[in-house]
Amino acid sequence: MPLLVTDHSWTQTESMVFISVPLKGAKKVDIVSSDEYLKVHFPPFLLEVFPSELVDDEQSSAKIGNGVAVISLTKRTNKLEEREIIQKMKDEERERTTAELEAWQLKESKKTEEEARLKLQSQSNQLSKVRAVKHKSESDGSGGSKVIFGEKKKQVDLPAPRVAGNIQVSFTPRVFPTALRESLEDWHPTPVSLCSPQWLKKQAEARRVVSADIEELNDLREEERNPDWLKEKGNKCFAAGNYLSALNAYNLAIRLNRKIPALYSNRAACHLKLRNFHKAIEDSSQALELLTPAISANAAARARAHVRRGSAFCQLELYAEGLQDYQTALKIDPSNEALQVDTQKIRDIIQGSAE
Repeated sequence: MPLLVTDHSWTQTESMVFISVPLKGAKKVDIVSSDEYLKVHFPPFLLEVFPSELVDDEQSSAKIGNGVAVISLTKRTNKLEEREIIQKMKDEERERTTAELEAWQLKESKKTEEEARLKLQSQSNQLSKVRAVKHKSESDGSGGSKVIFGEKKKQVDLPAPRVAGNIQVSFTPRVFPTALRESLEDWHPTPVSLCSPQWLKKQAEARRVVSADIEELNDLREEERNPDWLKEKGNKCFAAGNYLSALNAYNLAIRLNRKIPALYSNRAACHLKLRNFHKAIEDSSQALELLTPAISANAAARARAHVRRGSAFCQLELYAEGLQDYQTALKIDPSNEALQVDTQKIRDIIQGSAE
């Protein structure tokens, strides 16, 4: 039985591995090597080596002298070149992401300018109409008012009062009490005084807008055509970690109704889990557009949308943009300790990169 060699030594560089084996006075040495295996046999001693990476057997060599065998193995993969390739890929990805973000910001800026222009034009047209009506009433003079106030109204004959009576009603007694719904146990409705008329109107319109032009509706059950039911289904799938199923539920709900901000905000959370950061930014921005005007009734939803968009920016290493969203969310919910900690971490990252 051969004896295993234990006193050998080895060193390596970026492209080579050097193994030194003491021959212990042996006169006959047998060396066998391949890309994945090395054997040095000098009876009764034996050394076997299995390299962790492939080597180039044709470029490798062995020298024997002064009682030592030195084997030089050439690596097939140069780690330095590999790191340079990876760094180049990262730089290209960062440049592409930055270019896409700049294009998106330019698109949003143009969109905002166009909306402001249309709003200003609408106000101008409305003002022109008011002036035209006022000018027409002034030119007509007081003759119109004379006709209006001089016209005699026809007297309407009112019916005689009805004769009063009493009706006796007896109710059937209940044997079992009505249980309180669990879903309403901790529910505290938002006071109507805290909701602006514009927000209430938008919420009512969002509930009425349902698209009926989707071909898949013919194959769906009645509850599957309800955006609220699809939203709850997506929430359950998300809580269970099934992000793709949750994403599909939110996609169909949005196709049915594009006016519910929670659908876009929840879909942004799915995109974050699936590392679709650009889509997460788009959905968070769409949710914030729908969450207007900014009132206390939608404060929590706006804070969540800002945090999700800020997280997507930070994942893309756009920490300055991410910090803006986190600071906005912190203004909405200043007592949120977790939000305070995350905001400070982003500040520390920005300050560290600046130094």
